[in-house]
Amino acid sequence: MKFSYGKTALLGLGFFVITLTWALYNAYVPIFLFRYLSSGFLVGFIMTLDNIAAITLQPYFGAKSDVTQTQFGRRMPYLLIGMPISAIAFALIPLGYLSGLAMLVAAVLVFNGAMSIYRAPTIALMPDLTPPAERSKANGVINLMGGLGGVLAFFAGAKLYEADPRLPFVLSGVLMVLVIIVLYLGIKEPDRRETDKDGSGMGIMEAFVYVLKEEEKSTFYLLLAILFWFMGYGAVEAFFTAYGVFHLGITESAAALSLGFFSLSFLVFAVPSGFIATRIGRRKTILIGLVGLIFTFGCLNFMAEILPIRILLLIAGFFWALVNINSYPMIVDMTTEKNIGVYTGLYYFYSSLAAILSPMLFGAIRDLLGFGPLFIYALLFFILAAGFTLMVRRGEISYN
Repeated sequence: MKFSYGKTALLGLGFFVITLTWALYNAYVPIFLFRYLSSGFLVGFIMTLDNIAAITLQPYFGAKSDVTQTQFGRRMPYLLIGMPISAIAFALIPLGYLSGLAMLVAAVLVFNGAMSIYRAPTIALMPDLTPPAERSKANGVINLMGGLGGVLAFFAGAKLYEADPRLPFVLSGVLMVLVIIVLYLGIKEPDRRETDKDGSGMGIMEAFVYVLKEEEKSTFYLLLAILFWFMGYGAVEAFFTAYGVFHLGITESAAALSLGFFSLSFLVFAVPSGFIATRIGRRKTILIGLVGLIFTFGCLNFMAEILPIRILLLIAGFFWALVNINSYPMIVDMTTEKNIGVYTGLYYFYSSLAAILSPMLFGAIRDLLGFGPLFIYALLFFILAAGFTLMVRRGEISYN
């Protein structure tokens, strides 16, 4: 295997379209649902289906792809099945909005299920096709592509939505179909049918037990660190706009724009974060990122003016890139080539579990104490994450 920026960017198209569709989904589907439902609880439940799928279906299909043997490879069949189905379902979501609740919910359910088929196998293609020493760089490129998908959703998608609510969904569905054609023609998986014919990859439940029982606990400690830093990040992502409005007294648009500085900084530093880890090591890079987040979020707790808040969020986005870009390559480098898919599933399980738990936990804290403790809550989880990261002893870049 040789590292290629062109092939990595091509592979990043899969993450690009995943991020694009989820951004549009999260932005507009709640609006569609509130046309028919008055219950915020029901709308919230439907909007968590993607995270529920991420801790159930995604790990399963990630593990299943490890032991799949076809002429197309072990990951590509899941893309060839899941991506066209999700494209059709995504295009039907606004038609469901216009036709009735039953069709809308059906389209949402099919979309979530189909996305779960190919999301983990798509991400697992990166370590399949990238030498271990270059995986942090490759993950930076792929996350840059994903960030561009999010930017496109918010800017171009908003304009299309204003013209016709169906347009961003239909055009994104068409784009998904085009991307799978490009990936099928441009990505050739290594033929492992002979080397993997014993089918010795782990199942997802076996992987959970194995990680817990390992004598050397680095994988388990890193997964807990991932859980905790996504707990910290997830609360800020979910509640910052409300924090800005109800605690700082700024407008919704000003609050959303402020959080955009964090996302923009992450996007700019996605690729450099991979280079930094390649030079000084992943564990050290992640720890620097966590310490930086603890410092910036500690400062944010005392800020009430919009300018210093935006500056600190811009700095925090850089530190978040140091953490987020290097954690997935670290996880998959703790296992063998035969189990990359199942370890990808473990990564998504712990990160998505945080996305489910953290908004509920901070929501309960908010009910008692208001929005004020938001950044204290986040930095406490970053401290926990740093503690577990310090106990990690494996997952560094290998040059073998």
